[in-house]
Amino acid sequence: MWGVVLALTPVIFGLLAISAVFSAAETALTGASRTRMHQLEREGDRAAGRVNRLISDQETMIGAVLLGNNLINILASAVTTEVLTQAIPGAWGVAAATGIMTVLVLVFSEVLPKTLAILRSDDVARFLSAPTLVMVKVFGPMIWAIQWVVRRTLGLFGVKLGMEMDVLAAHEEIRGAVEYHHSEGLVEARDRRMLGGVLDLSEMDVSQVMVHRMSISMVDADLPVRELVAHVLKSDHTRIPLYRDNPENIIGILHAKDLLLAISEADGDMSKVSVDKIRREPWFIPDTTNLKDQLNAFLKQKNHFALVVDEYGALQGLVTLEDILEEIVGEIEDEYDNTVEGLRRQPDGSVSVAGSVAVRDLNRAMDWNLPDEPAVTVAGLVIHEAQAIPRIGQAFIFHGHRFQVVKRVRNRITALKISPPLEGAETA
Repeated sequence: MWGVVLALTPVIFGLLAISAVFSAAETALTGASRTRMHQLEREGDRAAGRVNRLISDQETMIGAVLLGNNLINILASAVTTEVLTQAIPGAWGVAAATGIMTVLVLVFSEVLPKTLAILRSDDVARFLSAPTLVMVKVFGPMIWAIQWVVRRTLGLFGVKLGMEMDVLAAHEEIRGAVEYHHSEGLVEARDRRMLGGVLDLSEMDVSQVMVHRMSISMVDADLPVRELVAHVLKSDHTRIPLYRDNPENIIGILHAKDLLLAISEADGDMSKVSVDKIRREPWFIPDTTNLKDQLNAFLKQKNHFALVVDEYGALQGLVTLEDILEEIVGEIEDEYDNTVEGLRRQPDGSVSVAGSVAVRDLNRAMDWNLPDEPAVTVAGLVIHEAQAIPRIGQAFIFHGHRFQVVKRVRNRITALKISPPLEGAETA
C-alpha cells in the first residue's frame, strides 16, 4: 500500500507543476505589456508575436488555460484521494487528502507561480506562449461551446454580449497608464497634458477651439489696396478673410505673401493689383467636425486655414492648424504673439479674465481643471452653471473656484474675477 503511495507521489507533484504553469501563464498573459509585446514583435521576436496572438482573443485564451488548470487540479485531487483512502480508510482519508491538496495547490500551484508571473509578466508570458498556444488550439472548440452557453445564460438575465469583446478601450487604457505614471512622478505634467491632448482630439469638435466670428479679423475686399496693406501690417496673422457687402459674405482668403508678390510684380503700383485675382478660395467646414479628422484634412490638403459654419451655413468662426496643434503642445507663441489675451494674474492668486477667454486656455495657463464640455468660454461656463445671465457683482462658487462678474455689456459677460482653488470646495 505504501509502495503505491510512494509510486504515485511523483505523479501528483508532476500534476501540481503543470497546474503551476497554467496559473503562471494566465497571470502573465493578462498582465503583459501590450506596447512592449508589439514593439518586440516588430523587432522580430517570435515569442512576442505568439503573446500578441493570444492577447488578441483574451477570452478564449483565459478559457483554455482555466479549463486545463481545472482538469489538472481535479485529476491531482482525485489521485491523492484515491491513494490516501487506501492508506487511511474512511472519511479521515478524504479529509486528509482535501487538507493536503488545498495547501499544495494554494502554495505551489497558485500563489507561488502567480507571484513570479506578476514580478516578471513580460518574460514569463513570452516563455509560456508556445505551450499556451497549443492549449488554446486543443481546447478551442470546447471553449467556444462554453462561451456560447455562458452568453445564452447571461442573455436570460438581459446581459447581451457579442462573441468578441474588448475588455478595455485602447484610449482609456493609455490614458489610465499616463495618469498612473504621472501620479508616480514618472511623467511630467507637461508631457501628461500633451499625451492627453492627442487622445482628446477625436472627442472634440472644431467649435471648441475655433476663433469666434466676433474675434475674427477680416477685411472688406472692396477697400483700396493701400488700405488692405495697412490692415495686413496691423494684423497678427498672414491669412485674412475677405468679405463683400457684409461680414457674413466671405468671398475668399487674402494671404499676405500673395499680396506682397502681386505688388512686387506691379513694380509697386498698387492701382494695378486686383484683389479678386490673388484671393484664395475659402474652405468651409461644419462646426461638428472633430479635431482628429480636421487635422488629417489640413495635412492632406496642405491648407492650414478653414472657416467654420453651422448647419444653416452661417459663419461661426475660423480654425487653423496651429489651433489644433496647441491642443496638444500648448500655446505656440512667436514674436508677434502675446500670452493668453484677456488674462491677468492678481497678487492674491486670483485672475482677472475676459469673458471670451477659452476655458481650455485658462486651464493651461493656470494649471486648473475647469470643465470645458458645457461651454467653450469662461463666460459661457458661468452662464451654464448659473442658469441665468448674472448681474455685475454677483459671485458663484462651483468647480472649486469663486467666480465674480466684474463687467457686463448688455447680455454679454465681458470680465470676471476667478479665485484660485478653494480649500475644501467641491471640484466636480
